[in-house]
Amino acid sequence: MKINIITLGCSKNTVDSENLAGQYKAQGHTVYFDRAKNDCDLVVVNTCGFIGDAKEESVNVILEQIAAKKRRRNKTRLVVCGCLVQRYRDELRAEMPEVDEWRGTDFDLNTDLRTISTPRHYAYLKIAEGCNRSCSYCAIPLIRGAHRSRPIDDIVAEARQLVADGVKELIVISQDTTYYGLDLYHRRALGELLERLATESGAAWIRLHYTYPTSFPEDAIDAIARHPNICNYIDIPLQHINTRILGSMQRGIDREGTLALLRTFRDRLPDAAIRTTLIVGYPGETEQEFAELKAFVGEARFDRMGCFAYSPEEGTPAEGLGDTVPDDVKQQRVSELMAVQEQISLEKNQARIGREFKVIVDRFEGDNAIGRTEYDSPEVDDEVIFPCTRRGVRIGDFVRVRVTDALENDLLAEMVD
Repeated sequence: MKINIITLGCSKNTVDSENLAGQYKAQGHTVYFDRAKNDCDLVVVNTCGFIGDAKEESVNVILEQIAAKKRRRNKTRLVVCGCLVQRYRDELRAEMPEVDEWRGTDFDLNTDLRTISTPRHYAYLKIAEGCNRSCSYCAIPLIRGAHRSRPIDDIVAEARQLVADGVKELIVISQDTTYYGLDLYHRRALGELLERLATESGAAWIRLHYTYPTSFPEDAIDAIARHPNICNYIDIPLQHINTRILGSMQRGIDREGTLALLRTFRDRLPDAAIRTTLIVGYPGETEQEFAELKAFVGEARFDRMGCFAYSPEEGTPAEGLGDTVPDDVKQQRVSELMAVQEQISLEKNQARIGREFKVIVDRFEGDNAIGRTEYDSPEVDDEVIFPCTRRGVRIGDFVRVRVTDALENDLLAEMVD
């Protein structure tokens, strides 16, 4: 069969789809990752159910594929799986009888057969499934279940295979990477895992995502500082800075604890880029509490930042608090925070003019190469744009560039011979 897998949502879903693709290929099928392809025998839609916008996108894509199936006179079998199905299977089945099969997140996938859908020079490395946190606004534990760490040896073996297949950058992910090992080894083992990945995988770059601020493992900081192939990059969703809101969110940390952690990062990893995400419009967020958050963004001067408007999720503790902040106020707060961050990003990028950086090439656009420094993750962070008449340079190569100009979210550069 010709099988098309459409993946929505986060990088954890991407890995699930890639493992599923490998399974299909091992059975002799041809697999595509192309939302626009419309001539396949089987289409699998891997959905996201994290927040309202993601749910809406998932439903729209399912409807889009139902329409495509009808145009092919039902010659295409349609399977829908993933987080949205795990939460709303019965409701979806009743509303969309045209779907042939509904599968949640509880299918067994063999990582040995994985076929990556990203450009071959980088891949996501999932180290655990599920989440044991009790954040009041988040439905992930309801969807994915309890935290389940993979054995270190299995992760390192997969990393080696990915590198052998041409991957140069491994992006370490799970719902909460700093919780890694507590269930399996009865201790936080992220530092140990990073140590082994740095010394045994052969990866040129190792990047850490989805860390959690409470009880951040200090040996992970040590590993980042010690190994040059672990990128100076920490992705740590903080969500807010106000102590009352953090308490209501059940984050397990307050304002002072957050500030202390950021000081630790800056003291021990002075060259590290810190990326965070924040939530505005959480139930009961006052103008004063938002002003505190806005001032914090200006003072913390994050290297990268995203911001979401709160949306209530069924079955979560925060749902009972109501959705008290009007949508237009939420969107205004998002805009204000991002305006502060964009100015910070521009200033930080301008400070890089004249400096040289090692860049990995992600793609070509016309005569320009588009790449990233170690301070930037694919798809979500800044890019480096530089003229390149190829000169033997290929996608996935590392090159040296000198920054010549700066924009809010991009660097302009020239290759250094």
